Amino acid sequence: MTTDTVGETRHGLTGSGGIEVRWIMPEGFLELPFEADDLDELAQELVELGKRALPGADEEVQRQWAAMCAAHYDEFIEAGVQYAGFVTAEVDGVRCTATVNVSLMDLDERAGRNPAGFIASTLRHLELGQIGEVQLPCGPAVTCVGNRSASVDGSLTQTGQAESFWTSFVQVQIPLDNGTVLLLEMGTPTIEGWDVFSAMFAGVVKSVRFFDPQGGPLVMPG
Repeated sequence: MTTDTVGETRHGLTGSGGIEVRWIMPEGFLELPFEADDLDELAQELVELGKRALPGADEEVQRQWAAMCAAHYDEFIEAGVQYAGFVTAEVDGVRCTATVNVSLMDLDERAGRNPAGFIASTLRHLELGQIGEVQLPCGPAVTCVGNRSASVDGSLTQTGQAESFWTSFVQVQIPLDNGTVLLLEMGTPTIEGWDVFSAMFAGVVKSVRFFDPQGGPLVMPG
């Protein structure tokens, strides 16, 4: 994956059992690198990304931003993140930003024959947000809309202290028949952009398609 600003771009990844996942990202996203050969190459790619993400900032702020991104890579690996991108847009005169992550994770062995129902029930029990079940072109899915607290490193704030803020998010989990779950999530700390970003994310989710090792289309049962 590249760190360039992209037009509408097709992305893909292959999970266990050879199932290929494809989806389309809209114009304007900057993408975090996930294919660097070593840490030095990753650091350089993040610095270059910082220059594009913060073109008006001085070099030190750009490097601090790159270091903050690098600090999250262990979390990305642990969460099975395969794609991470972000976009900024002006909505009604307010500069807004949103992130989109795509992950693959193991499906709970207790999911049984109705994994979407199991995921929905689990999320309701955890009280993570408003839960729903939908039928996508690629199969059944579970949605979760809510809010969570996050923080910004002090090196990027005016006060020099870490600052907390609320992020609104929508998460979609799509169970696959190979014992994994495809998870897509959009989050934004700028509520002014919620309608724009959530509509954009709905298009991303609807673009998801699955293919077998021979390239034939798959639709998950349910």
